[in-house]
Amino acid sequence: MHDAITTDATDPTAQTGRASSDAARAPVLSTTGLTKTYEKHSVFEGVDIDITGGAMTAVIGPNGTGKTTLLRMLLGHIEPTAGSVSYNGPDVDRPMGYLPQEPAFRPQFTAAETIDFYASLVPTAVDTDALLAEVNLSDARDRRVAALSGGMRRLLAVAQAVVGDPPVVCCDEPASGLDPSMAQRVFSSLAGRAADGMAVVVTSHTLSLVETYADHVVILHDGGVAATGSPAGLCERFDAADLWDVYATVVEPAATGSAADSGGGS
Repeated sequence: MHDAITTDATDPTAQTGRASSDAARAPVLSTTGLTKTYEKHSVFEGVDIDITGGAMTAVIGPNGTGKTTLLRMLLGHIEPTAGSVSYNGPDVDRPMGYLPQEPAFRPQFTAAETIDFYASLVPTAVDTDALLAEVNLSDARDRRVAALSGGMRRLLAVAQAVVGDPPVVCCDEPASGLDPSMAQRVFSSLAGRAADGMAVVVTSHTLSLVETYADHVVILHDGGVAATGSPAGLCERFDAADLWDVYATVVEPAATGSAADSGGGS
């Protein structure tokens, strides 16, 4: 169904300079022959990827290529039709954190109470004020969720996703619907976690942020993985000026349209 995967064995995170250490880059999650079919519709097939610690991996592609499906399969929320997902990280109470496209919090809780609630679900101590400071929400700690802007709720969701320091955090369209400065703050916070050793996986249509912050990129197209590599490595391989040019080269022009940088669905 899809063309041969274009990949660079020397490329992933070691070439970017953003990952924290060689040890941190060991695969924490691996997929082998991952396939998902709904009735007669094949979302993707034969997906083989490694998610490394100490790096941000971005999954990009046109709408309908299975980015959200892949993310939820990594989390164990959806069973594959075939293939497998292997978690190779440490044995901890919360191995994975999750930031969904539309985070839902109790509107009557304050920002601090929201983090305190999630902190009560993990056995390790959580510094709520430090987490809120990490996502620039210190000034909003006592503001109720109902009074937070969409961007502030997204930042609160980033803080929630990393409560308990899970080895892996999966974020579905973390910049969707945000203004440029708020979107950059979200990606910067996640990149900071990756630099500290966490395996961060994001789906995104905002290619400028992916190029700036991601260590590794997986392009889904035509039923599978069309290309993988670091942003710089992909640009070199496809003789492209930037990641958008890579995307336009790999993906059929008719499918690109307004998909990238639009914050649309997956």
